[in-house]
Amino acid sequence: MSLSGIRRRAVAGLVAGATALLLARPAFAGGQIEEPLADSVRTALSAAIAGSAPPPELHFDNIQDRLAYLRWLGAMSERLKKNKTEGHERIEFLQTVWYESRRAGLEPALVLGLIQAESGFRKYAISSVGARGYTQVMPFWTRQIGDGDAARLFVMQVNLRFGCVILRHYLDVEKGDLFMALGRYNGSRGQAAYPDMVLGARKRWEWKDPQANPASAPH
Repeated sequence: MSLSGIRRRAVAGLVAGATALLLARPAFAGGQIEEPLADSVRTALSAAIAGSAPPPELHFDNIQDRLAYLRWLGAMSERLKKNKTEGHERIEFLQTVWYESRRAGLEPALVLGLIQAESGFRKYAISSVGARGYTQVMPFWTRQIGDGDAARLFVMQVNLRFGCVILRHYLDVEKGDLFMALGRYNGSRGQAAYPDMVLGARKRWEWKDPQANPASAPH
């Protein structure tokens, strides 16, 4: 092999090694605690998880709703540039966040705040306790309510769906108490540090449509 070929292989090896270290960089997050699930709950959660196949198809009842969504998407894309520089990746990510959060009955701003706190928007983040991906889902969830393939937690929509469904489950368990539900999500129920972090991060992603009609807002 020529000297130039050796150099190219060496550079490629260094790049691959650096990429692997980046992808494996641990997340500063806790982890959900595995708890027994009633059969009815397990069935409901399994049904809620099923069917994730990116990209999601977005449907709107009218053109006004679609235009409002597009304004939200443009605003969030600008805010996310520092975390995701590639435009196509950023748009697909935000589209999926919007879809999965709304599907689970959650605010997109809350889900984005949770992702910011959990993984810093790193798709391949792994915590010290093994939680994976954007929403830092513990692998045991794939065994409890999924197909058992923990590697799929690094697939964007799969991870976002698990994260949203799990947070929705914890909200239901805590009877709507977001503070306690966030504590459960992080494995630190009753402690303020993590809920405060997520709720603080949520403020970055809150958005009010500048073209919304005040007269149509509920009183």
